[in-house]
Amino acid sequence: MPLALYALALGGFGIGLTEFVIMGLLPEVGADFGVTPAVAGYLISGYALAVAVGGVGLTALLHRVDRKRALLLLMVLFIAGNAVSALAADYGVMMLGRVIAALCHGAFFGIGAVLASRIVPPGRGAAAISVMFAGLTTANVLGVPFGTFLGQAAGWRATFWAITAIGVVAFVGILALVPAVREESGPGGLRSEFSAFRSLQVWLSLAVTVLGFGGMFGGFTYIAFTLTEVSGFSSGAVPWLLVLFGAGLFAGNLLGGRAADRDPGRTLVGLLAALTAVLAVFALVAHVPWAAVAALLLMGALGFATVPGLQSRVMGFASAAPTLASGANIAAFNVGNALGAWAGGLGLAAGFGYTSPLWTGALITLAGLAAMVAATRLPGGEHARPSAESDTERHREGAR
Repeated sequence: MPLALYALALGGFGIGLTEFVIMGLLPEVGADFGVTPAVAGYLISGYALAVAVGGVGLTALLHRVDRKRALLLLMVLFIAGNAVSALAADYGVMMLGRVIAALCHGAFFGIGAVLASRIVPPGRGAAAISVMFAGLTTANVLGVPFGTFLGQAAGWRATFWAITAIGVVAFVGILALVPAVREESGPGGLRSEFSAFRSLQVWLSLAVTVLGFGGMFGGFTYIAFTLTEVSGFSSGAVPWLLVLFGAGLFAGNLLGGRAADRDPGRTLVGLLAALTAVLAVFALVAHVPWAAVAALLLMGALGFATVPGLQSRVMGFASAAPTLASGANIAAFNVGNALGAWAGGLGLAAGFGYTSPLWTGALITLAGLAAMVAATRLPGGEHARPSAESDTERHREGAR
């Protein structure tokens, strides 16, 4: 794989840290600013909402900018946002820093995914996307635990300074290694960019992303309660179990990308079916510790194995504007996160117990599976891959 992919993965690693490390530092951040845990939690939901806005808005604004320059501008935004967070004197400034950093998230992965698929040989697009997203999964496996440890040992601001430094290194890597690729737009300008959304398959792909990924996140959001209250693990064991979950994410992401390159439609149908089954089985066996561990690993692997295929699929059907559709799909992942967390919380609030988020997640994923099956039965619905440019042009870009 080209070295440029690893520069993109480093940027994804930093972004993943920004998104998730705050979960382990909320007590320290909340205490420093004198806010309740619930108010501190808005730093997470505020970030997610800004990702959804930036995924479409900034991608649209950057539609005439060559992809390399766009990625560099987004990394500047990322660096600035984390520096603001590290320097924040009060809660409001901290939220501002979170929002600034989050705005680059969707556009970075959206633009980067299209670029990644262009700089590899034909038929390797989903695998290339999975390498880029490996930075995000690595952030979960290694970055979040160590970032939390650094924040607890040296203060939470040290973690955000470290993330800022990672952003600087990623900026240099992108500047040095990523080829300049211009996004071609039609004569209608920005209006032509939105023409991709006339495709029913694009909307179905976005729906599958929201539902398929949302189901997994619904189960994951409350997994600490499931592991401690149902499986019987101590609270001290939870971080290590989450590292195992992250290892599943990492492996599933890479393997899912390779499988999606071979047969996109069937791969996604199979993965969503398997994920639905694992969520349901997890709910049934959560009281058995070893079975809960196995189910946790499989839930992570299957959940993130869908990501390269989902990203590749929406880009393939959005031939008029794959970059904008790619950014919209990143926003859809975050909408799925919010949907899963909200729906899983409903079961808990209704008194159905700590396995109810897993059942809820299974139902949401089942709906995603139904949408995927419907999409593949439409004409041409099984074989979408990123293909907006000719094979010759793609090889030429990869050699720049």
